[in-house]
Amino acid sequence: MEEYVLQEETYRIIGICMEIHRILGHGFAEVVYKDAIEIEVNASQIETCREKEYPVYYKNILLKHKFYADFVMFGNIIVEIKATAKGITNDCIAQVINYLKVSGCPVALIINFGRKSLEYKRIVY
Repeated sequence: MEEYVLQEETYRIIGICMEIHRILGHGFAEVVYKDAIEIEVNASQIETCREKEYPVYYKNILLKHKFYADFVMFGNIIVEIKATAKGITNDCIAQVINYLKVSGCPVALIINFGRKSLEYKRIVY
């Protein structure tokens, strides 16, 4: 089996999200899933920061706009939560790539709870 960057950690996160989706199903707002994730990662003693703020610089000048990642887990994995019937779109992917650029994190997970089956996408930058 091919090894991926932070494979074990991303598998743990996906497993937690699968458990949440199994219990809650689809149809709730994003914030409900975020609250459930926070409970699970705290119980699993996974280092996590919710709504992590990232500043953006241009020519060493701090811009007014900041990015807020839903979660940063294990100190270096961006986790972006969605709850949309549309699924994981190119806009979702572009958003996460921006987060990876400003954060310096090597990996992001987009997790979508908005469909009958959990969807996830792993992005490496």
